[in-house]
Amino acid sequence: MTAFQVILMGLLIICAVSVSFSKNLLNAILIYMSFSLVMSMLWICLESPDLAITEAAVGAGITSVLFFVTLKKIHAIDASEPDAEEEKENE
Repeated sequence: MTAFQVILMGLLIICAVSVSFSKNLLNAILIYMSFSLVMSMLWICLESPDLAITEAAVGAGITSVLFFVTLKKIHAIDASEPDAEEEKENE
């Protein structure tokens, strides 16, 4: 096992732990996307390109887009949130 694969596995563990402790849903989705991309790179290192392409397309692509759409539909992410936070800080 190469050092690069060990680093990737370490990143997988860090992503898995950090997504479970994330309080912000948007951050959790971004961490999940990074987990899928790291897992895709690990599949490439293990010489399994078909699984790598599937992981990248489904894990980081389609699933993340569906999560973003769901957050937008339930109004968990709004374009006005940063403005509201700036107004609170100015008061």
